[in-house]
Amino acid sequence: MVMTTEYHIPVMLRECLEGLAIKPEGRYMDVTFGGGGHSRAILKLLTTGKLIAFDRDEEAIRNVPDDDRLIFVHHNFQYFKNFLKYFDLLPLDGILADLGVSSHQFDTAERGFSFRYDAALDMRMDAQSEKSAMDILNKYSAAELERIFREYGEFRKARRLAAAIVEQRGIQALESTNQLKEIATPFLERNQHNKGLAQVFQALRIEVNGEMNALREFLEAVPDVLRPGGRLVVLTYHSLEDRMVKNFIQKGNTEGKEEKDLYGNLIRPLQPLNRKPGTAGADELENNPRSRSAKLRIAERI
Repeated sequence: MVMTTEYHIPVMLRECLEGLAIKPEGRYMDVTFGGGGHSRAILKLLTTGKLIAFDRDEEAIRNVPDDDRLIFVHHNFQYFKNFLKYFDLLPLDGILADLGVSSHQFDTAERGFSFRYDAALDMRMDAQSEKSAMDILNKYSAAELERIFREYGEFRKARRLAAAIVEQRGIQALESTNQLKEIATPFLERNQHNKGLAQVFQALRIEVNGEMNALREFLEAVPDVLRPGGRLVVLTYHSLEDRMVKNFIQKGNTEGKEEKDLYGNLIRPLQPLNRKPGTAGADELENNPRSRSAKLRIAERI
């Protein structure tokens, strides 16, 4: 198994903590615990406060510290409202969401997230989930595959790639990342080989894990659990995520439609605190490659 020395280096840690404006007695939520880097930093700033953290990856459990101020939930963050009610943690003072795949997941070859390794086409963040990338590639129709690659990967030759996959699986079932790479290679843009493969793999991963639906449901529930003045801090890693987060913060809905009241004021539950997304500094870019594509958005509950 290929692994890095650390499970996951927290991206833009200082900026995230500043964005949360943590109160020692406050209530906070980390919806993507992963290696626990952000959560541990939050705990250091709490006294009587509480932190609830979510992660559906079985491997994240081993990173959970023994701390009475932390409640860890091995579950998809889609259902966080139910858990907040159960643990009597409403309302919250701050929410952190570090979206995407952790360094550990990318670097663990057998998980199938990365095109750098030959592995089974898995890509499940929750190993107990029924649907893997292999299932999608071998069972979805050409039209469904085209939609996934076009919408979630923004892949220009989505129709041709989908047709090639359907043709190839008629000869031999698709089971490995190398098989997918071989099929995709003729449709990659010249001198952008890695970018094209990243788009294909991203599209499959998003579909396998229902990432966009989970993000939409999460954002729409945020105003119900944040107290007035509470903070939302979100790190995104691709344009689809960032667009949805930006729309919700700035326009009040994930579609980006402007709705105004009788006085012409924009109807939205959150106030953006940074008009342009924050990005990693030079030192972090050098030390943590994952931070290259990260965008940080911060908002406050009105």
